[in-house]
Amino acid sequence: MDTRAESRLTLGLIVGNRGFFPDHLAKSGRDDMIRVLEAAGVDVVTPGPEQTRFGAVCTRQEAAVCAALFKARRDDLAGVIITLPNFGEERGLVDALRLSGLDVPVLVQATPDTPGRMTIHDRRDSFCGKMSACNNLSQYGIRYSLTSRHTEAPDSEDFHRDLGWFLGVCRVVRGLRGLRVGAIGARPAAFNTVRYSEKLLEASGISVETVDLSEILGRVDRMKDQDPAAAEKLQAIGRYVTVGGVPAPALTKMAKLGAVIDRWMEEADVSVTAVQCWTALEDYFGVVPCTVMSMLSNQLRSSACEVDICGAIAMHALRLASGTPSALLDWNNNYGADPDKAVCFHCSNLPKHFFADLRMDYQEIIAGTVGRDNTWGTVVGRVKTGPMTFARFSTDDRGGRIRGYTGQGEFTDDPLETFGGAGVVRIPGLQQLLRFICENGFEHHVAANLSSVADVVHEATTKYLGWEMYRHSAMC
Repeated sequence: MDTRAESRLTLGLIVGNRGFFPDHLAKSGRDDMIRVLEAAGVDVVTPGPEQTRFGAVCTRQEAAVCAALFKARRDDLAGVIITLPNFGEERGLVDALRLSGLDVPVLVQATPDTPGRMTIHDRRDSFCGKMSACNNLSQYGIRYSLTSRHTEAPDSEDFHRDLGWFLGVCRVVRGLRGLRVGAIGARPAAFNTVRYSEKLLEASGISVETVDLSEILGRVDRMKDQDPAAAEKLQAIGRYVTVGGVPAPALTKMAKLGAVIDRWMEEADVSVTAVQCWTALEDYFGVVPCTVMSMLSNQLRSSACEVDICGAIAMHALRLASGTPSALLDWNNNYGADPDKAVCFHCSNLPKHFFADLRMDYQEIIAGTVGRDNTWGTVVGRVKTGPMTFARFSTDDRGGRIRGYTGQGEFTDDPLETFGGAGVVRIPGLQQLLRFICENGFEHHVAANLSSVADVVHEATTKYLGWEMYRHSAMC
């Protein structure tokens, strides 16, 4: 599996300079930005002062030097920051990017002037230069992102927040391009809602690797109960969740299934999965895969049920943005008469990270159909309170596009008596969101993460992947 998205990020740095502005600002500005980036855990690739004047980019020749350096490290670079400690030579900045051939997120930052230092010796004019740089980036067709304020000092709190946001954008873009998703089994016949286009996903660099459920179960059948991988997985299950009252044969089946899926994911080089469940595994194998999937998601290897490939991709995007596990939920119930509250639920394979407390149980919904003894393995509990980001992606085959939505809310501590994994969410303007979902034919599944990263997901998918995304807010 590709682990580049998990490692320390490397960014390219282009330092702007313009000959008739104070060039000592380029030198100090470069030093300041490198210090800030390295303190944030970023590896920096940028020309040195022995390669260009002050290590900045002004002339065409200096742009070529910077581009060659970026080309040599193109596999490492997750994004580029353009910093403007003075006005900056607009053509040199964009030429460096064009000549490098990079297609990564770009953040444009401009350092503010100080009112008491506006003489010809210290005046920056970065405020103005940023507009010229962005104008040229637009002319060249280079996509770019902006800081939240027009000018920000590298060592300011504003830039610190914006850098964290931009690093999240870089992780999402890098993590979705080249992603390989494992489809374990066929889409359940009763779930037309999760149909998707492999070809549209492939056009965005996302590949789907399929495996028939019979192959997975065949491998399980050939695996001995005492197999070291199965024994290790059985112990891991016991450490992960309370299993009191669950029959030992059911736990053994779960352990073998988990071990087989782990091995197949490694062989197929897939990072996330979507699993057939309803109700083939219960009828023909005798457990639900929920605990196995919960453990995968908790390990940051998102796993969605009902072969919801787009749901798994949304889970993955959220966890790339936040660095924490994601879950796949149903928009399931109203919560009394409150228009901004709803019950989000699954039966459940939510990761342990989501729960205040949890235990293993049987699947109450389908136990009446396939028998209780065939449905052990759900992870049951109440979702803990805190911030929540939601996202949904969908392939629109008729429109030939990938589209979606994202937004933020919170899980509350409102009383709730139900089974499975569930929580009450409060989302300002929820009725508008629900109308949008229904009018545009989106699925009932939604990915969720205990974070506030909707702006990261929206920027990454809209600007750099070219998807059609709706950013929900109560004012929309």
